Amino acid sequence: MDLNFEEVTIAPGTQFSPLEDSRSFRAALGAFATGVTVVTADTPEGPVGITANSFASVSLDPPLVLWSPAKSSHRFEHFAHAPRFAIHILDERQKAICDGFLKSKTAFGGLDWVKSQSGVPLISGVAACFECNLETTHDAGDHLIVVGRVIRAHHSGGEPLIFHGGRYGGFRGVDNAG
Repeated sequence: MDLNFEEVTIAPGTQFSPLEDSRSFRAALGAFATGVTVVTADTPEGPVGITANSFASVSLDPPLVLWSPAKSSHRFEHFAHAPRFAIHILDERQKAICDGFLKSKTAFGGLDWVKSQSGVPLISGVAACFECNLETTHDAGDHLIVVGRVIRAHHSGGEPLIFHGGRYGGFRGVDNAG
């Protein structure tokens, strides 16, 4: 059977080329719900942070995670090659922290935070936190993939803040196990 892939529709909706229609591409990516994180690092200027939803687990052994800062970000140089950093998964009640770091890299005022043993800023009360040493980076178009080796992790068990379709919210799961 000879298939003409130009005529195959894999999902309902309008088809588009991501190279020709970046707005539709961004909207399609927004169909994937993600958690919300704040990544922090210590710099010669002091502690800095950035809100990111590009977080993913990579490996359990060794314990690796990744995130991807945009090269166009004014904060890119603070994070691209930071030897140590922390990734904080925000709790559903922490949208104000998300908003603070969207506006300012130094939004630590009023937050309960401490410096870790390695000097990385740690925000208290988050759903989870991963303290990392830089493992490697990979060029990825207009972003950089930053892989961190987790040296310590913290988990509070709170419900995560979710980002989907340009909106923030909480997760209200349904238990279908029984």
